[in-house]
Amino acid sequence: MGILNNTVSLCQFHVVGTAPEADIASWAGECLTKERFRSIEQSSEELSIGWVQLDDLQESDFTQPHSYQHEQYLAFSLRRDQRKLPTALFKAYLKLSEDEFLAANPTFNRVPKQKKEDLRDAVRGALFARTLPTPAVYNAVWDTQRQLVSFSSLSSNAVDLFVDLFKKTFDGLRLVPIHPYARAAKVADETLLPLLEQANCASSDAILDQIEANQWIGRDFLLWLMHGTMNGSSEYAVSQPGPAGQGEAFVAYLNDRLLLAASNENGIQKVSVTGPQDHFTEVRTALQGGKDILEAVLYLEKDELLWKLTLKADFFHFASFKSPPVTIEKDDLTDADSERDAVFFERMYLIEQGLQLFDSLFTAFLRQRLDANWPATEQTIREWLASS
Repeated sequence: MGILNNTVSLCQFHVVGTAPEADIASWAGECLTKERFRSIEQSSEELSIGWVQLDDLQESDFTQPHSYQHEQYLAFSLRRDQRKLPTALFKAYLKLSEDEFLAANPTFNRVPKQKKEDLRDAVRGALFARTLPTPAVYNAVWDTQRQLVSFSSLSSNAVDLFVDLFKKTFDGLRLVPIHPYARAAKVADETLLPLLEQANCASSDAILDQIEANQWIGRDFLLWLMHGTMNGSSEYAVSQPGPAGQGEAFVAYLNDRLLLAASNENGIQKVSVTGPQDHFTEVRTALQGGKDILEAVLYLEKDELLWKLTLKADFFHFASFKSPPVTIEKDDLTDADSERDAVFFERMYLIEQGLQLFDSLFTAFLRQRLDANWPATEQTIREWLASS
């Protein structure tokens, strides 16, 4: 599920550090070229990692800015090719090599340790030469005006690989994940920010500490939204910058699937509630039993447009983020590059509008959650949970 598809999984990062103030696109192209992907199909190498173009995994040429630059956006993909050998196959061929060695050297009762290592390397190399690598491709879009990077995978391995290669590629820059507290700080205005800082439960600025100590943000947000889904109008107003106009109305609600969990001496107990939710009865029972909502399917509607995503509360990752379909009008005079740009900009417009609505919804939550009247609001929610 890539950026150019209607459905994509996204996590986001702030770019911190010092980059060239002028002609950042040319500089970025040089950096991408140095760490471009190099094929290992004709070799016996096990692994290759590097950058390719956003919409062509076979193309790693970044000498022309139009191949990766779209106005303020820089778009490219991380490609990782790896050969993997079936364990049973490797063991069978290794045993065959060892047997051949012992047959040729009858004075040996067993293969010496160093020779065994040599045989292992030889067998692995021979099998790698006959095995095609398996590619994995992940998209990235860097908004150089907002210094914001969106990455199209939630896999911890892929994310770690991307963060490390980005730092290696763009000297002087690094990526900082936008976790719940960071996103709250991003959307908070001058009145909310001091209240947010007071509510910060982390004892340091370390990212893991910020995430683990402030799990209340995402979990309270989903609890608040579930209550609003059942007991409110589900109507909100755009309050964050983006494609939609300030003050425009939209609708937000939970439905379809919620994942809840609680920790005890026996480990983590999880409950998944699926299907249309009329009264959230099962969810309310689980919440009264001490569980928290860790994931939920969130719908955002504005006019005739609909966005659907699974929000992971502890990290604010957006899984299966489905935007309205891209509709591009073209004729026989439209060239491939123009069509490519049009699709990209329309996709970014729809993704950013969906995230704008999410941030506006999140801001509405923060205004209530950080208000002095929150204890009364929370009591109302708890009473509703306990009601039949």
